[in-house]
Amino acid sequence: MFDLLMSADMMVPDPDGMTELLVSKLGIHKHERWRQAFDDHPYIAHFLRVHKSLAVSPTRVEPQWHLDRPNPGDPMFHEFLESLKDFQGRHRPMLTHSIVLSLKGDKFNELVSKLMRRKLPFRMAQRTPDMPFDRLWLGATPEKPHYDPIVDGGLCIEIMPMEPLQMPPETFDVPPQEPRDPKPGDMVRVSARGYLVRDLDETLQRLSSNLDWEPTKAVEVLPGEGYRRARMGFNLANSATLDVIEATRWDSDAGVYLNSWGPGPYYIRIAVNDLAAKAEDLRSRGTKFSWIESSDAVEGRSLIRIDPEELNGQLFEFEEC
Repeated sequence: MFDLLMSADMMVPDPDGMTELLVSKLGIHKHERWRQAFDDHPYIAHFLRVHKSLAVSPTRVEPQWHLDRPNPGDPMFHEFLESLKDFQGRHRPMLTHSIVLSLKGDKFNELVSKLMRRKLPFRMAQRTPDMPFDRLWLGATPEKPHYDPIVDGGLCIEIMPMEPLQMPPETFDVPPQEPRDPKPGDMVRVSARGYLVRDLDETLQRLSSNLDWEPTKAVEVLPGEGYRRARMGFNLANSATLDVIEATRWDSDAGVYLNSWGPGPYYIRIAVNDLAAKAEDLRSRGTKFSWIESSDAVEGRSLIRIDPEELNGQLFEFEEC
């Protein structure tokens, strides 16, 4: 259905500071040209990369924040954003401004037409000189710009065309691009974004009936992790997946998190070349983490889980590529 999970985002009060933290603690790449800020769209966003090639890793890591200033480019967005905070819980350590999905070519137009035929609520931002392209949010309308999970089952989805992202042509190669001469410990791509929901079946039903979006395979039950997982894939093979998760035990990590903070964004998982070498890199950076010898989440392979206190509450994981 969709082509790309554009970013694994995090709404944080200091996106510049979080960027420096991600660079120093994890080794994620930054560049001044990857920082975005406009006068008529008052926000700051960094589109960071775990691998410098977008063809290898098209899903970026996005710390961002919207400033409390007039928003002439999208005057309704502040009200919509406040409703997202209310929906997720204002004290939740991990918040999303949207799960941004992208569609290539005519598929964006086809989706918008489908939403209209089905009379589903959505809102589009006006095009501006800084952002002369379409952006669409599900579950709100211009006359009622408050998020409602009726369309996407609580995933807070934003949709935009692929073309404004200016992805390099080799992003679409088949077979997909792989790193050239990767070194031990090198990050390869963002492999998955986790998202906790209360009722997985209800969320999947809304995605299916409203968006014609289905998991890539049957829902998995992962007893060791204490959750059920639906993996939502994308047409670009190197895109991160969106892992929609329902906790099955209150005393699992997912269950404790859900019942402490509520549903919403969960982990950002990064695939690396040689997990043991990445562990050594993290030790050299003074970054605290747990080494999980065998995790159901990655088919019984080893997993690194970063201590969220290192990253102001954000949960990052590393798996073997």
